Amino acid sequence: MTDTQTLIENRPPSVATLFLERVAATPDAEAYRYPVPPESGEGPDGWQSLTWAAAAERVNAIAAGLMDLGIRPEERVAISANTSVDWILTDLGILCAGAATTTVYPSTNADETAFILADSGSRVLIAEDAKQLAKARERRAELPDLAHVVVMDGAAATDADGDGWVLSLDELVKRGSAYLEQHPTAVTDAVAAITKDQLATLIYTSGTTGRPKGVRLPQDCWAYMARAIDAIGLLDENDVQYLWLPLAHVFGKVLTAGHITVGHVTAVDGRVDKIIENLPVVRPTYMAAVPRIFEKVYNGVAAKARAGGGAKYKIFLWAAGVAREYAKAAQNSMRLTGAPTVPMGLRTKHAVADKLVYAKIREAFGGRLRACVSGSAALAPEIGYFFSGAGIHILEGYGLTESSAASFVNPGESYRTGTVGKALPGLEVRIAEDGEILLRGPGIMQGYHGLPEKTAEVLESDGWFHTGDIGELSPDGFLKITDRKKDLIKTSGGKYIAPAEVEGQFKAVCPFVSNVLVVGGGRNFCTALLALDEPTLLTWAAEHGLEGRSYAEIVATDQARELIDGYVQRLNEGLQRWQQIRAFRLLPRDLDVEHGDLTPSLKLKRPVVEREFAPLIEEMYAGAREA
Repeated sequence: MTDTQTLIENRPPSVATLFLERVAATPDAEAYRYPVPPESGEGPDGWQSLTWAAAAERVNAIAAGLMDLGIRPEERVAISANTSVDWILTDLGILCAGAATTTVYPSTNADETAFILADSGSRVLIAEDAKQLAKARERRAELPDLAHVVVMDGAAATDADGDGWVLSLDELVKRGSAYLEQHPTAVTDAVAAITKDQLATLIYTSGTTGRPKGVRLPQDCWAYMARAIDAIGLLDENDVQYLWLPLAHVFGKVLTAGHITVGHVTAVDGRVDKIIENLPVVRPTYMAAVPRIFEKVYNGVAAKARAGGGAKYKIFLWAAGVAREYAKAAQNSMRLTGAPTVPMGLRTKHAVADKLVYAKIREAFGGRLRACVSGSAALAPEIGYFFSGAGIHILEGYGLTESSAASFVNPGESYRTGTVGKALPGLEVRIAEDGEILLRGPGIMQGYHGLPEKTAEVLESDGWFHTGDIGELSPDGFLKITDRKKDLIKTSGGKYIAPAEVEGQFKAVCPFVSNVLVVGGGRNFCTALLALDEPTLLTWAAEHGLEGRSYAEIVATDQARELIDGYVQRLNEGLQRWQQIRAFRLLPRDLDVEHGDLTPSLKLKRPVVEREFAPLIEEMYAGAREA
């Protein structure tokens, strides 16, 4: 048996066990960093540190506090809050009590929040603030199982009902500390009693239609993921991870499991608008993100170069081309010879471009970044190659909520842009006759909560899970995702098109685009709905006599349409005739979570967008000639 097999097969039954092992092994080591208000005067650069021992003290008190409230093994405790160190510690407290966490995005409206709380049978809700408390209070009559709401923001924890239904997180911790004085082994006993098949987490998928489904992930899923992440060796105890991803999403959640096993430092701040500000302060060596972040950085760098004048923009375009050429050459030689060798002439150009462009990009990320992991959606390969050549190594991964997030990830030095890497150790994969990716292993869900028929549609009796994604597996095990099975477009001429592939190519070609949706199912040619990046567009507008106009006013102008038409034509040059975009419309606003166009993990809700902008789509096809 290999060391990797031993590490995974001898895993404990739960992450709670792994957490106690980590605390025992390195109690005084730094576990977390988190931002504190400037007026507090605590910690350098406005950040405070927490050791594993200090984290365990709070986790144990939260676990004991939940026990004192009557929470028992596998009973659900929901968390509705933005990413923070308290989110992580509360989740660990729930797990160490033997209970199960129901995750709720704080952006979820009151109606859907009530549905998730009711469907999951959650007994306690941990709410971030008054806004999250109000959602539960508004629907209290519909939530007979919800015995308490615990509010992280103590000032917002008003017991207006006068019956103890609401308490603050600090009050819960005090109750837990008192409980431990009476029952000192309560938490360690609860952790010791956890079995691998016990429910650990209910994560509700963001459905594009209908109610979301609760994905049941048992304790063993997270223990396996933690050990598998450790086994692939991407991280070690000296790393500093910057964690901003929503912890209600499985991608963020799996990172907390890996962190416990490896034992590195995690800096936590869920405020997306603080990412650029935080990176030079935290100076992470590792960060996970969704493609939209890298697209925004790329567009921002391009826009800054354009604003610097024609000469600077030409230098940027030249450097971007060199970066892609360099990355492709290095990755090809790595695949063929095992070493990233690059021709001398290209190395010389790359060295010049590095001084002019790449070094500044790396510095913006903190200057120490060894690798980024990108997941949740496809990253346009040309953007991946750009960052790779610039020294920001983006390792694409792949997984679903139903597979505990991490199923595939690119290996550190021998990663291949455009693929999602190799299967994690312990995971089986096969490609069905129609190209669908099937998975089987310890990270696969138990099923959908209370939905046996829906479960049977995707999970076979022998454990094979149907992902709904189409992919290709190379002889040496690298997986390439080509599209969602249900998202493939078939034109009226019988041609199949993968819209995500075309959309990704356009994002690499056009630095102004924010979101793009290709349409063409049952039609005789393809069209596109395009939303532009507002800051980049406003900068361009100011340079072209449109200063002072709003986003909606700018996209309605002939100048904006002509600008984007040039990029569409460039895109079409590299596409097959049936893939080409024959018409497009600029949307009057960007697509976002608030309007329901994107899921909280920033995935495009195609049916929703197509319904909302149906008049624009019909306009593009009205009176069109046959392709």
